[in-house]
Amino acid sequence: MRIAVLSRNTSLYSTKRLVEAIEAKGHEALVLDHLRCDLVIEAKGPAIYYQGQEVVNVDAVIPRIGASVTFYGTAVVRQFEMMNVFTTTASQAIVRSRDKLRSMQLLSGAGLPLPKTAFTNYSKEEKSLIDHVGGSPVIIKLLEGTQGLGVVLAETRKAAQSVIEAFHGLKARIIVQEFIKEAKASDLRVFIIDGKVVGAMKRTGKEGEFRSNLHRGGKAELVKLNRKEKSAAVKAAEAMGLAVAGVDMLQSERGPLILEVNSSPGLEGIEKATGVDIAGKIIEHIEANRPKMRGVKSKVKAG
Repeated sequence: MRIAVLSRNTSLYSTKRLVEAIEAKGHEALVLDHLRCDLVIEAKGPAIYYQGQEVVNVDAVIPRIGASVTFYGTAVVRQFEMMNVFTTTASQAIVRSRDKLRSMQLLSGAGLPLPKTAFTNYSKEEKSLIDHVGGSPVIIKLLEGTQGLGVVLAETRKAAQSVIEAFHGLKARIIVQEFIKEAKASDLRVFIIDGKVVGAMKRTGKEGEFRSNLHRGGKAELVKLNRKEKSAAVKAAEAMGLAVAGVDMLQSERGPLILEVNSSPGLEGIEKATGVDIAGKIIEHIEANRPKMRGVKSKVKAG
């Protein structure tokens, strides 16, 4: 098979590992920068051009779409879908996952456990927002934030009101969530492929940091999930329509609480913490769907 990784950087750990896994299983790998793809839409059918050459009959694509380029990245994935190319992550699922508010609504609608969350379009409702989630301390998140950016812990009601006012003054859209003290600056990242847990790690923020993101200096370690945690992670990925997902959750006194479901989860932290060949399992997922594919040789060279 010929499998394309949609990535803007060939030197990224996740991109390199996916290319290695594709080739290790005897397939041909392409790396396509989705921002350099031209989309042609006409009556005879959709087409994609890359560096002046038409991309024809790639068997499958693995989207690695960054949050800052979601609009164009998902347009490229959608074009491949229209060309009947199998994708490990559906374009619409990427769009859903990038909207924190919509994600929370979908997860809530599926009956999944979540931290209490509040959102308003009215900038004078700071006090009500704080009350809705049980009072201070609270977590305040930008809807467009990623990798821990745009996330603030407000330890007092006065601090929370000030932060909310500041964000609203900048016309920034935010959600307010209850602070889960017993999580102790740690969360779980659970990797799901095709409805199964294939790896899980516990991430803990560095001293004095409430965010556990590895990009913020946190550390990761292997963790064994209990039955409720496994079930919640699988159901969260299913609710978002994601066959490949990284589900973030907190361990609380009332059980696991879903924080977020990622459509382009990084591979480095989870592979190093668990020792599991996650990239290889993604390729196995593609192979399992091979009967759905169609393809001929591509004119685009790997690179």
